[in-house]
Amino acid sequence: MADPLANSHFRPLPSDVVSLLSRVSVSPRLIAHLILVHDVASRLVAQITRVFPNVPFDGNAVLYGAATHDLGKAIHVEELVQAGKAHEQRGFDLLREMGVSAERARFAFTHGNWEALENVGLEDLLVALADNCWKGKRPELLESRTVDLLSAISGRPAWDCYSDLDNILGSLAADADDRLAWQGEFDAKHPGVR
Repeated sequence: MADPLANSHFRPLPSDVVSLLSRVSVSPRLIAHLILVHDVASRLVAQITRVFPNVPFDGNAVLYGAATHDLGKAIHVEELVQAGKAHEQRGFDLLREMGVSAERARFAFTHGNWEALENVGLEDLLVALADNCWKGKRPELLESRTVDLLSAISGRPAWDCYSDLDNILGSLAADADDRLAWQGEFDAKHPGVR
């Protein structure tokens, strides 16, 4: 099977993340997924920075979170092909066991639990958006919460923030079919995935 790290035309994963992946048995499908979400996150960070120049956020944290958000699926391999939430806490724990700070490891948990968390930050919402937008999914509640936070931080009217975010996410979602096809090249027919 092809190696998604060697055969990708998408933005490469950070070298420190590749090093983490080498310490865990990670399937090519999971690596491909992390590459895709990281790629979308990098484009999202660039657009948010351009369109909302007075909104401070840690773009590097967003990229790290996108590149590691599903690492728990290396343990819960069944969640590569079926819905589940066990990978979220396990991913956080796994990253912590490998020496990653809680500040960086949190994305493994928050990407799927942003709705239940009171003080979720913009970085967490951006990782969750990238994890949905890569496949063309646009959850209304997630977008609404992001708009509210962008409006509160920037002081701009919510409608303006909504319009700008809608344009950004629409352009990112437009390439979803290509990303889905590329990930499909690394299907679940490999050892360890049921």
